[in-house]
Amino acid sequence: MPTLTTHADAVAAATDLAAALAPGAAERDRNGAEVVPTEALARLDSSGLLGVTIPVEDGGPGLGPSTLAEVTRLIAAADPAIAQVPQAHYLLVDILAVHGPEIRKHLYADVLAGRRIGNALAERGGKHAQDLRTRIAGGRLNGVKYYTTGALTSAWIAVSAIGEDGRLVLAFVPRDAAGVAVDTDWDVIGQRATISGTATFTDVPVEFALDYTRAYEVPQQLGARAQLVHAAIEVGIAGGALADARAYLRDKARPSTEAVRASFSRAVEDPHVMYRYGRLATRVRAAEALLKDAARTLDAIGLVPPSASSAAEGSLAVAAAKAFGSEVAVEAGSELFALCGTSSAASKYDLDRHWRNARTHSVHDPVDWKYHHLAAWELSDLQPPNHGQL
Repeated sequence: MPTLTTHADAVAAATDLAAALAPGAAERDRNGAEVVPTEALARLDSSGLLGVTIPVEDGGPGLGPSTLAEVTRLIAAADPAIAQVPQAHYLLVDILAVHGPEIRKHLYADVLAGRRIGNALAERGGKHAQDLRTRIAGGRLNGVKYYTTGALTSAWIAVSAIGEDGRLVLAFVPRDAAGVAVDTDWDVIGQRATISGTATFTDVPVEFALDYTRAYEVPQQLGARAQLVHAAIEVGIAGGALADARAYLRDKARPSTEAVRASFSRAVEDPHVMYRYGRLATRVRAAEALLKDAARTLDAIGLVPPSASSAAEGSLAVAAAKAFGSEVAVEAGSELFALCGTSSAASKYDLDRHWRNARTHSVHDPVDWKYHHLAAWELSDLQPPNHGQL
C-alpha cells in the first residue's frame, strides 16, 4: 500500500488513478450493474487514497479538505462513478474521528490497509429521508436500505438505524457477515457503475456502533466536508465533459455548412463555437475556483469548528460550490453536443454519459435550498441549519 503523507503525494496518486480509469469509463458506464467494476475498484482501494484523511494520531497523514476535494475532482473527471464509491467512505472516516473513539482504532487499521467502508444510510418508502425503519434490537440489525453506494464491494458497511431507546445509531458491520445481502438492482440513467442497489440486513450481529444522534446536536463540519466531496464530483464531471468537447472539436468535428460558407475550414475556427466553448470553459474554471475556496475555508475551520458562526461559514462556502458546480456539470454535459455537432451523439462515443452522470448525481439534494440559505445569510444574517445536506 503506497504511503501518502503530503498533499502532493495524494494528488500524484489521484492523477495516476485517473489516468488508469479514463480508458475504461465508457465501457463501465455501458455495462452498468451487469458487470461489477472490480478491477477499477481494486485500483482505487490499493491507491492509498482511502486513508488520506485519517488523523495523524491514528496513523494516517491527516490531510484535509483541500486534498480531499482535489483528489475527488481528478478522479471524477476520469470516471465520476468510481469517484462516488468512496464518497460516503470519507464521511464515515470523519464521523469516526469525532464520534467513534472506542471503535475507530480497529476500523482505521483496515482503512489504511485498503479496506473500504460502504454505506447503507438511505431507505425507500418513508415519508421523508430521515423516516427510518431499520432497527437494532437485542444487538441485532434488521432492515432494508437503498442507494448503498460502495456497499457491494466494501469490507465494512455503515448502517443507520433506530436503537431500542429511539435514538439514531450508526452500526458498522462486516460486508461478509451472516445476514448481509447486497443486490445489483441498480437501474438509473447515470452513475451506473456505482451499483448503489438494495442491501438487506437480517438479524446481523452488531459489534461496533455509535450514537449518531450526537452528530446533529453540536456544530461540526461533517456535513460540509461530505458536501464538499459531492461538489468535487460535480466539478470533476464538468471538467471531464469540457476535456472531451475539446478533444472532439480538435480531432473529429467538421465545420458546419454555415461556417464553411463564411470561409472557416475547421470547426474550431467557427466564431460561434469559439464563443460557446470559451464561455463554458470560463464557467468550469469558476466552479473549480469555488471548490478550492470552499475547501480552503474548511481547512481553516477544522473538523470541529470553534463556534456556530464558523460552522455556518464553512457550510455556506460549500453550498455555493455545490450549487454552482451542479449547474455547470449539467450544462457542460449538454453543451458538449451543441459544440461538437450531431456526429458526437453517436453511441460509440458514449459522450452522453457526462450529462447523465451530472443529472443523476446533482439531484441528491436540491440546489435551490442552498441558494436559499446563502441569500438568508446575506440578506437577513440567518445562519444555515446544522445538517448534512447543506
